[in-house]
Amino acid sequence: MKLLTTLTTLITVAAAAPSSKKAPTSNVDVKLEAIGNSEVKAIISNHGKQDIRVFKPGTILDTSAVQKVKVVADGTASLRTSYFAVYLANIHHTGRHVPFLGIRKRISSKTIQDASLEKIPAGKSTEVIFNVAQTYDLSSGGKFNVNSIGSLSYAIGNGDNKLVGTVPYHSNTVSLDVNGAKAAHDRASFHTTMKRAKVQSDCTGERLSVTERALSNCAQLASAAEQAASSGSAEKMEEYFKASDEQTRQTVAGVFSRVVQECSSTNSGVANYYCTDVGNYCSGNVLAYTVPSESYMVYCDLYFNDLPDLTTQCHAQDQATTNIHEDTHLTQIQGTDDLGYGYEAIQGLSADQELNNADTYALFSNAIYANC
Repeated sequence: MKLLTTLTTLITVAAAAPSSKKAPTSNVDVKLEAIGNSEVKAIISNHGKQDIRVFKPGTILDTSAVQKVKVVADGTASLRTSYFAVYLANIHHTGRHVPFLGIRKRISSKTIQDASLEKIPAGKSTEVIFNVAQTYDLSSGGKFNVNSIGSLSYAIGNGDNKLVGTVPYHSNTVSLDVNGAKAAHDRASFHTTMKRAKVQSDCTGERLSVTERALSNCAQLASAAEQAASSGSAEKMEEYFKASDEQTRQTVAGVFSRVVQECSSTNSGVANYYCTDVGNYCSGNVLAYTVPSESYMVYCDLYFNDLPDLTTQCHAQDQATTNIHEDTHLTQIQGTDDLGYGYEAIQGLSADQELNNADTYALFSNAIYANC
């Protein structure tokens, strides 16, 4: 882990864990529509019998550059794309997932602000429009298939912002016929705006001391989690990763092994580490954010001021497990997504999804440390 004082572009952060309080069933679905060159409209519908307020940060309702969709290039030529560009697309991207180049979030579960919730009345819908080209490189042009898979946490009633439930969703797939030149322009313009963040001083004084302690705790928790994944309780592996076969154990242990390496130094490693909000994303309940495509992470005021260094409370957040969560997002560690935040949310994930979900690793390491 490299502690630096300068920066430029994009971001990552995780979202609030829902309460374990039992909630009424809520039927929510997401429908996508292609509009324009690379824009997509998402229609989020509440088919339940009561109003809900959906938690927005880190989800398809988030207005920042978080991952809202998956993009697969099918290699079909666009009439507006050059032969050479299509040739390159066919070589490098046909049938492949296009890498996500935006931000990921981790958010405090302590106090959910009103602005973080969007009300969807029973039988009604809400819409959001976003430009896929801003967070994916679609400059090769041609056909791209887009869908969204995730989960939405929600509160009910008015005044109480406690998250009481989580519903998974799997949208339809839409096809975009992309003009590569326009998509490249959209992405460049967006990233230029992102790079206007003011460069600030980095980890010094008390924040350096907190960071050094957090990294040490991160390495210790990840080491214990690595051992538990390699040869520990099969029941615990099943609880968090839905499997305990040798391949799953090796995968999980390998991730934690790489986290141990990343957290074991303040002057080496694969990522740059910041203690000030160089990207201006530390608002609301944001604890930390990471930009996997650029290998840097930022830890916010809330991380330093509100989180304990370690907790023995099961399924709770602390500085060490927040570091583990963020580390797994790094491409060199595992390149995880944010498919579910909190213990309740990960119960609805499949075994494959658990291996690709940042909070699952954080929660597993907490469970081993706290003997949950």
